[in-house]
Amino acid sequence: KGQLAICRGIEVGHVFYLGTKYSAAMGASYLDENGKSQTLEMGCYGIGITRILGACIEQNHDARGMIWPEAIAPFTVVICPIAYERNAAVREAADRLHAQLQEAGMDVVLDDRGERPGAMFADWELIGVPHRLVVSERGLAAGTLEYQHRRDEAPTSVRLDGVLAHLRQRSQS
Repeated sequence: KGQLAICRGIEVGHVFYLGTKYSAAMGASYLDENGKSQTLEMGCYGIGITRILGACIEQNHDARGMIWPEAIAPFTVVICPIAYERNAAVREAADRLHAQLQEAGMDVVLDDRGERPGAMFADWELIGVPHRLVVSERGLAAGTLEYQHRRDEAPTSVRLDGVLAHLRQRSQS
């Protein structure tokens, strides 16, 4: 009477009915409503954590890499400072921003490896961190930084004093 839809899927959990095989061997029983001893019926279940991650990646990726949902992302925000080691203003602003976001309860990582911007961006796109903030000398001079959600095609400019509100708003969308 109903319609059956055939769809692709992945098993992320399973339940097995064991019956009385193990409970009988262990002598595990209970008294039923008549006071008669009955052997327990058993079952077990499993959740494949790695399968869940695999299914998540399969559903959330593009040509540049993974796109983690915030709930399971290793970090929700990455700060990519340009010339972190060579520019004191960039370093101080990035460190301050990192501390501010941590204090606000965000899972944030500061990329202080000293990589070129293109390499740094490519690494974080591959990893799939949802939000990227770029701190640069030019942006600081304008009182802004560059923001890009992992699903966005292009970055946008965000005022330094509005970063936290912007991240919270984008996290809800």
